Parts: sequence; C-alpha cells; structure tokens
Amino acid sequence: MMEMPPLRFAEANGVRLAFYDAGLRDDPTPFVLCHGWPEIAFTWRRQIKGLSGAGFRAIALDQRGYGASDCPSEIEAYSIDRLAGDVIGLLDHLEIDRAIVIGHDWGGYVVWETALRYPDRVAGVVSLNSPHVKRAPADPISMLRARFGERMYIVQFQDSREPDRILAENVDRLFDALLRGPVPPGEEAGGAGPGADQDYIGFVQAFDSAADSRRPIMSEAERQVFVEAFKRSGFTGGINWYRNITRNWGNAAGRDRTVHAPALMITAELDPTQLPSSGMDALVPNLTKHLVLGCGHWTQEEKPDEVNATIIDWRRRVLGQ
Repeated sequence: MMEMPPLRFAEANGVRLAFYDAGLRDDPTPFVLCHGWPEIAFTWRRQIKGLSGAGFRAIALDQRGYGASDCPSEIEAYSIDRLAGDVIGLLDHLEIDRAIVIGHDWGGYVVWETALRYPDRVAGVVSLNSPHVKRAPADPISMLRARFGERMYIVQFQDSREPDRILAENVDRLFDALLRGPVPPGEEAGGAGPGADQDYIGFVQAFDSAADSRRPIMSEAERQVFVEAFKRSGFTGGINWYRNITRNWGNAAGRDRTVHAPALMITAELDPTQLPSSGMDALVPNLTKHLVLGCGHWTQEEKPDEVNATIIDWRRRVLGQ
C-alpha cells in the first residue's frame, strides 16, 4: 500500500488486528493512531511518515470491523469497552507500557475512552475533531430521533441492515462524495456534503460529482485504496459501532468522565459535523487546543503538515519528550 510500512497482525483482545508500525523502536511512548468512520489506517499515512521521520514511533491500526482486521458478527462486539480494549491489547502484543493515543472522528471517541479506562497505559491523548464530552442526559439515539427524525443517518444506522447494503452497493460514489474539502465560507456547492444532522444514505444515492464544487482531498489512486478496502470488508462492522451508542451510554452511568492525561484537542474551522469543544476544560484539566483554519472534517488528510507539527510541538512542550 502506497506510503505505508509493511502490514502486520496481532492477536489481541479476542480479535486479529491489522496494523502498521514505523519509527524508533525505543521510543518510550509511541503514538497509536485510531481512525474514524468510514476510514482505515491508511488515512494516517502522512502522520506515520511525519511522526516517525521526527524520531518517534507511530503505529496505526485498522480498528475492528475495518480494513484487514477482524469483523466480528455480533453487534455487541463493537462496544466501546471492546474498542478501548483493542488499543490496550495491541500495546500488550507489542510489549509497550504506555502510549500517546491519537484519534480522528470515532477514533477520537476511542482514545478518550481508552484514557478513562486505562489511565496507567495512556501517556497523552490527541483528538482530531472529536471533543471529549460529558455523558448525555438521555439516550443519545432517542435525542437524535426526537430532534432530527428517522432519516438522520445515525438513527438510520440503528434499525436494520439496509444502510449496510446500500452503502456497499455505492462504494465508489460514497468516497467520491465524502472525501472532499469543505465548502468555502460564502460559496455555494450544489452537492455540498452532509452535515451532522443529514441523511447520508439519500445523499450518497443522489450524489452527482459534476454538481459539487468541493475539491477532492486526495488523488484518485489514494481514494481507490479506501474504495477497495470497503469493497472487501463491507460496512457492517463500522456501522455496528453506531449500533452500540445506546449500550455505551448506559454503561457510562456513574463513571467519572475526567481525563487526567495531558491532552491536545485539534479542531477544524469548517467541519460541519464537529461538536463544540468549549466545555472540555472541566473534563480535561491538562488540555491544549489548536484550531486548524480553512479545514473541513478530514483534518489529517487536508492539513497533514500542520497536524504533524502541532502534535510534535505539543509532545515536546507538554510531555518533555
């Protein structure tokens, strides 16, 4: 796979995880990079190169349900307890005591929750576009259904396997539609991408690239890596993460949500799906924030040099490494 180190595998936490490993083997706190939906470890190729080139060790995994990693059939196999356990299982496999965990989108949720559950194993947290939030006052799916209706994509993902089938039949169109930069402020785009409240299924089915003025964020060859990966794996594993939202919410009752590890929150100015990060300071006492201007949802793809430089600077200043 272009620009990636050799693919490796680990038997960890009851599944077989695929991962890529590059850089200094005696790095005391390697970086472990966790992707979001619908992504694979390939999305971190420029961070693997940049972080390892700066003298650090960078490990990116295809999380369970994605890429070359196992895709268990049971929905409950994708609970946040299992996903956080995968990160620790990979560290155990590699005999790593502590790591800096980095996540984007759903991967951001994974790394925050890993830091909550395994504070002795997490030296630092970096999240792109996914702020750490307090527990919702009610079931998040019920709240989304009441606010946005049945066609909001997270609600759609709960009730059947129909979204899995439709996305699997439209893989090329999905990634053509999603892997684009933001609509510049003040401009119109006939095929503007879906926001947090919208119908992804309908958006993908109706997408017309000729009507969309947003620019692609990667080459056609790079986009095809995503397309081929999801043609092989399908979408059920990744969508099952969404089908555990109510379970995760229930299991979080009564837990302290404070993350004590040093943390870096990277936000993107033009990401239509990003939750506000303004309430994080009380939950993350040792927090640094960085805003990436002119950037949409795919921050590590759109602004890789700025993301890499921000992470490296934060590590050296805050962790002294």
